[in-house]
Amino acid sequence: MQKAVKNIIVTGNPNIGKSSLFNCLTGMRQKVGNFAGVTVEKKTGLTTLGNGVTVNVLDLPGTYSLYPRQADEWVSFNELIAPENYNSINAIIVLIDASNLKRNLLYCSQILDLKLPVIVALTMLDIAKQKGIRINIGELQRELGVPVIPINPRKNKGITELKKAIEQTLQLQINVKGTPSFIPFNTILPNFNFSNLPIQTNSTYLDIQYIIHHHDLAFFTPQQKTDFEEIITKNNFNITRFQAQEILLRYQRISSIIKNCTTQITLQQKKQFSQRLDNVLLHRHYGYIILFSVLFLLFQSIFWLAKYPMDFLDHSFLILKNNLAAILPNTWYSSLITDGLLAGISGIVVFIPQIMILFGLLTILEDTGYMSRMSFLSDRFMRRIGLNGKSIMPLVGGFACAVPSIMAARSIDNKKERLLTILVAPLISCSARLPVYTVLIGLVIPNTYYLGFISLQGLVITAMYVFGVVIAFLMALLLKIFIKIKDKSIFLLELPVYRAPNWKNVWHTMWQRGSIFIKDAGKVILVISLILFVLSYFGPPHVMQNNQAQFNNKLSLPNADTANLQKEFAQAKLSNSYAGILGKIIEPAIRPLGYDWKIGISLISSFAAREVFVGTMATLYSVNDDEQNNQKLLKQKMAEATFADGSKVYTLATGVSLLIFYAIALQCMSTFAVVKRELKSLKWALGQLIGFTILAYALSFIAYQILK
Repeated sequence: MQKAVKNIIVTGNPNIGKSSLFNCLTGMRQKVGNFAGVTVEKKTGLTTLGNGVTVNVLDLPGTYSLYPRQADEWVSFNELIAPENYNSINAIIVLIDASNLKRNLLYCSQILDLKLPVIVALTMLDIAKQKGIRINIGELQRELGVPVIPINPRKNKGITELKKAIEQTLQLQINVKGTPSFIPFNTILPNFNFSNLPIQTNSTYLDIQYIIHHHDLAFFTPQQKTDFEEIITKNNFNITRFQAQEILLRYQRISSIIKNCTTQITLQQKKQFSQRLDNVLLHRHYGYIILFSVLFLLFQSIFWLAKYPMDFLDHSFLILKNNLAAILPNTWYSSLITDGLLAGISGIVVFIPQIMILFGLLTILEDTGYMSRMSFLSDRFMRRIGLNGKSIMPLVGGFACAVPSIMAARSIDNKKERLLTILVAPLISCSARLPVYTVLIGLVIPNTYYLGFISLQGLVITAMYVFGVVIAFLMALLLKIFIKIKDKSIFLLELPVYRAPNWKNVWHTMWQRGSIFIKDAGKVILVISLILFVLSYFGPPHVMQNNQAQFNNKLSLPNADTANLQKEFAQAKLSNSYAGILGKIIEPAIRPLGYDWKIGISLISSFAAREVFVGTMATLYSVNDDEQNNQKLLKQKMAEATFADGSKVYTLATGVSLLIFYAIALQCMSTFAVVKRELKSLKWALGQLIGFTILAYALSFIAYQILK
């Protein structure tokens, strides 16, 4: 008979190393999704204990107490107190920041009162030591009545001991139902009758949580909610008074614990490293110069570091394609493999280095603690355009992907600021735009270096990211005027201490995001590439037969120029294919922007996902290639593309026009779907999609007409 699967939960305050611990426990055996019914990220994984038993691990969003306010806090709350979840929890790992015991023990004490098996993982002991704080682990363990394990997940220290504590907790199946509560609830509610509750538990505090939050809990029936209301009225239960008394009693007990378990060593006139560094990085003047310098180096590094692996992959796929073409017979299905399937795959794989490097650098900024400083620095400016400092995190996250950045806006309490953040977040240039920028900038911007290391192409890509930010801020300022929502907000932010990045975590994030790009974007690009191959290879039978007949007649003439005739025939086949017919239908609408029909096809396919542009171009410029063109890279083929009158397609004017269009247009159905879901409004999602597309067309038109 198969043993029941054990479930453990990792929880704690934000920014104390939960993700690092989760990664240490689960390694590569994890997956990322969304909690049921909400778009808050859910991390689950497997870990193996010393006795060979594998258990499920769930990483909950960070929260400060069991009185939730934000969406991610509600997720943690429901995962802990919903009956079906509560009864399936075999152990809870509560992370506590040793350098801030008072705040962290508040949440820990509430978890203890839920009467579930708890293991305390004590982190940041090195930071506590720097602050002159010494903690008696044995005394703290005695005071809390649960195992206390000192850990440092960033250095993989204490993980073995923590797993052993988990193993012992699961084996002993300790009954915590009858243990004393952290605080005496009978002193706050001396005459409250808990026996008449519509649902019975073994935890007085869980009963109280049900009473307080019953109207927000979906698992209660309407009748049960009515019963709770009657009990509240009958017992004259004042929720606000109870919460105040509860918190006061908890802090009294916590203060006593801290007094018994810790000693404070006076650090005379010694400034902490983080404080000294903040004096520089958060300076009212040159703090902003440092901020922009960091972002400038970020985007320069993406171009510089990714150039070599990208060139290697590009040439490798070209060699593979030519070798396959030489081996396979000259048939349509051979072309499907080399010009459709392989071209689509190369359009995915070649940009993985840039995606991985971008996410790696963003993870370093977050790990070191500088990302939070970016929020602090930007708050004053953000408020002037209708946002606040909390908006910077979703907007910076937008450099990676708009979808999670829009979901991250749930941390913003103010309704108007949250709405504005969601509306402008897609204007921040995401990683999906990076392949498009790379190809277009490589086509129309010279590969020039200043001072030997500053790349002109890198400067232009930096300018594109700055352009997206500027447009986002201008749109926020404009929308602020028209959106009439009055809601006050306070910007509260805890600045984490500076730390060296966890390189294992950085690599893990790079690998994970690269894999997600291949699986998610890759599937879309591959499917569209194959569809485009079919549309580009085949056309109306009578037209294609006529093209073939004309080619054969010209080829049979004396002194026929075979090479030019083959090139002319390939262009005629593509032009008269189904894709060519569709492209020519839309070409009049996009010709004022400097685009030909091939670009038009790419624009349409890009509304599935922006990065599809490259795969589309790879397919369109590979189908029906002559032998000479087969030896060329995609950028070479695009650089040689011409209009019917012989003029170049990809000039500086066309390139800039396309860059602006892709920077602004909302060409991502995933973004559209998540905006609709987050705002619960089709009107806002459609308005955003249509509005940004019109704006992109208008600015691209102006740019092309000025530069042509």
